[in-house]
Amino acid sequence: MAIDGVRAHLRALGMEDRVLEFETSSATVDLAARAMGCDPAHIAKTLSFHVGDRVVLVVAAGDARIDNPKFKARFGCKARMLKAEEAEPLVGHGVGGVCPFAVNDGVEVCLDESLRRFDVVYPAAGSASSAVRLSPDELARCAEPCTWVDVCKLP
Repeated sequence: MAIDGVRAHLRALGMEDRVLEFETSSATVDLAARAMGCDPAHIAKTLSFHVGDRVVLVVAAGDARIDNPKFKARFGCKARMLKAEEAEPLVGHGVGGVCPFAVNDGVEVCLDESLRRFDVVYPAAGSASSAVRLSPDELARCAEPCTWVDVCKLP
């Protein structure tokens, strides 16, 4: 299971105790917010894109949306999301559990600036019923190598 790989990755960083598992699904922003008891904006959703021949993950605040002009300016192409069936083979995590930890080699991880306004965010932990409690700086450390980008817009 992908969550086992995420646990191992976070254990090596001394952060395994931050993993949270739920009895209910946390596969969407709204479901995760309900499971966590937090505002949906605090859910760090991971969006998966084809960028040329690369796979790029953009981790953004739950209330943020991709800003197509910003995305194109940053990556040189239009935003084109992976199909659901491509997520696990290309990223290493299935839909609902896609996260920036323990991903396949060659996957580029980007953290959107929309996350920096919060003290704590909750990305998935490799399964559709898990999350990790981290500050944005801890998220960046756990997701290394990663790059901060500004490709989203807020409501």
